Amino acid sequence: MFLVGVPLLIFSFAIYNILAFLMPGFSWTQELWHFRMKSEGDWGLTAGDLMVAGSILLLLVEMLKSGRMTRRTVMDHILSMILFIGMMVEFVMVKEAASTTFFLLLVIAFVDVAGGFAVGRRSARRDVSAREVENVQT
Repeated sequence: MFLVGVPLLIFSFAIYNILAFLMPGFSWTQELWHFRMKSEGDWGLTAGDLMVAGSILLLLVEMLKSGRMTRRTVMDHILSMILFIGMMVEFVMVKEAASTTFFLLLVIAFVDVAGGFAVGRRSARRDVSAREVENVQT
């Protein structure tokens, strides 16, 4: 599968940059939809909220992908680290990236990198243990 070797959070990063740079005046905090809740409370949904929610869903897929240990998964981890570093540099150096939405995307990218390595390491250890048991039995 093609997307196994590509960090999916690059799509969130690309969408953020497309909207931030190609649509001057775009606001991540502008309310897109307004809902009246059964509790009589009001809830407003912004573009930033949708971006973060979508990125969290992509993070879930990334965590599921990191459970396998193949060459593609290792490349995915490396590309995720490069993406995180690029996002961190952009957050610090580019005025359009100085927003809460981008900061939360940066945190999600960090969780992807740290969690991906942790899950990958744990599944690799389990794989080695299973191979040791197979070798002992034969």
